[in-house]
Amino acid sequence: MKKLCTLIMGVGMLLSGFVQAADAPAEMPVLRIGARVFTEQTMLAELTAQYLRDKGYQVQITGGLGSNLARSAQESGQLDLLWEYTGVSLVAYNHVDEKLDSEQTYQRVKELDAKKGLVWLSPSKFNNTYALALPDKIAQQYPQVNNMSDLTTVLKAEADKGHIVALDTEFANRSDGLVGMVKHYGMNLGRENTRQMDAGLVYTALRNGQVFAGLVYTTDGRLNAFKLKVLADDKHYFPDYTAAPVIRKEYLDKHPQLADLLKPLAALLDNQTMRTLNARIDVDHESPTVVAAEFLREHPINPSADSVPVPPAPAAKQEEKP
Repeated sequence: MKKLCTLIMGVGMLLSGFVQAADAPAEMPVLRIGARVFTEQTMLAELTAQYLRDKGYQVQITGGLGSNLARSAQESGQLDLLWEYTGVSLVAYNHVDEKLDSEQTYQRVKELDAKKGLVWLSPSKFNNTYALALPDKIAQQYPQVNNMSDLTTVLKAEADKGHIVALDTEFANRSDGLVGMVKHYGMNLGRENTRQMDAGLVYTALRNGQVFAGLVYTTDGRLNAFKLKVLADDKHYFPDYTAAPVIRKEYLDKHPQLADLLKPLAALLDNQTMRTLNARIDVDHESPTVVAAEFLREHPINPSADSVPVPPAPAAKQEEKP
């Protein structure tokens, strides 16, 4: 009788295990997010990852990537999602030099990248374009320098003074970067009066007055913190750089709810919001993980019920043969 009870209990536990396995939700496939090698990209990847993990996705971030490497990885299927900038795709990846406004740029890259299996989702409200800026001390010494044409005039007139312009390495080597800017404005910038460095070091050099001017980003939190004077792009050289999540079509086809999930997140992000988030990392030295978590707590996003991913039902377990 004791053996019979033990057998019944064993069968019950086995059947209970089958029931639990059948009830357990299937895991969502990993969403691989890429981030390029600057603060804003780290912030965007972290925001997206935490937001989607809360919705049931498994997310993996690969950071510290150059633009070309990140793009190649996405096109080859090694990455699923990137936060991309319209101007980068237009000029650097699709080699379009036509001057377009913000909406025209978005529509053009959406059309061109679709041919490569990439889908541009709803864009954010911020445009992180380039600009040249002066340190506070230089701005006071040269109050007549208010735009990039003014800067060009001074660089030519005082060529013998060896004024140095700091540029981040990526911009200095991109087709829509230094070479195009020099040609567009007629600047006398070359190896002797430019210095290539990490983007973060450009801001350090500006703050410390080690350079005459430097390349900055218009959503960077250090602009106000370091009292930098941003020069107007009076000849409209820099393209629109509105940011948006770009995802592989193959992944989106399997998880179409992602488009609706990411739309309200993108809508929260405007220029001032990004400056604030970036400043917390670059100026206040907070962790991107902490900053992202606090932002999402302060700005709860409630997409429609139809947007929440529903894991696929597990396949029926086949009965084992005796």
